[in-house]
Amino acid sequence: MSASGGSKAIVAALVANLGIALAKFVAWALSGSASMLAEAIHSVADSGNQLLLMLGGRKAAKQADQAHPFGYGRERYVSAFVVSIVLFSLGGLFAVYEGIDKLTHPHAIDQTWWWLPLVVLVIAIGLESYSLRTAVRESNLVREKGQSWLSFVRRSKAPELPVVLLEDTGALTGLAFALLGVGLTLITGNPLFDALGTLMIGLLLIVIALILGMETKSLLVGEGASTADHDLIVDAISGGPDVVKLIHMKTLYLGPDELMVAAKIALTADKTVREAADDIDEIERRIRDVVPAARVIYLEPDVYRPSLDPEPPTDAFVLKSSD
Repeated sequence: MSASGGSKAIVAALVANLGIALAKFVAWALSGSASMLAEAIHSVADSGNQLLLMLGGRKAAKQADQAHPFGYGRERYVSAFVVSIVLFSLGGLFAVYEGIDKLTHPHAIDQTWWWLPLVVLVIAIGLESYSLRTAVRESNLVREKGQSWLSFVRRSKAPELPVVLLEDTGALTGLAFALLGVGLTLITGNPLFDALGTLMIGLLLIVIALILGMETKSLLVGEGASTADHDLIVDAISGGPDVVKLIHMKTLYLGPDELMVAAKIALTADKTVREAADDIDEIERRIRDVVPAARVIYLEPDVYRPSLDPEPPTDAFVLKSSD
């Protein structure tokens, strides 16, 4: 997996979630807390999600072949989309079901082990904080200077880091809900608070899953270069003496680290084939210098004829992206 995939963040999240899931299941078995069961299933779902992201990264590394001439880069998008489905169903819907069931059939926490859920939740908060810290550190290596976290999650072409960031943030928030629900139940003796904590965890996971689903769906459908990269590519093409005019251009991400650029460019009419080929090689070099992700470039040389090549609308240069 490439650096943009945040492999360290994925491994840290996987190790943390496996340990947390085991501890939560033990605490649920001994105490009977619904919040602990919801949190345990949440951690299992998160562990499976990290494995899915790692599998997607391995599949995306396969070389292009005749069946997939542009490679397998979008396997990472597929894995991220499946993660959102798993988080929605196995995590969110299960927790909502448990919360509703405990609201209609209250079940008190076993007072013999009253302290165990609290200890497990505090330890889990520490481990999840470590996982989130790793994800933040890895994200800062690729996040643009001054870019907000919301913008990073929405515009990142590599899905793994946004997924881990949202998962860890949701996990910490869910742990806070569980701690509140279990704590109030132990203090008051009313199992209603434990059930409400479970329900809140489920609703939180559903919201996060929907956000992930919408973002990864956009990547699967196909996003073009960001506005900043688009402008850099346009300047790189039009900035040399070899191009009379950029007639039109489209871009598309074939994978998180591979951008395709297709453009029709006007060269002077008196160029030989050899001179046109040299010009195209130079333009490709300029594009890759400013946007290294532009690995697949198709340039069609032409002669600009206003009657046949009218000015395109301003939004015709780039495919719609999440910007």
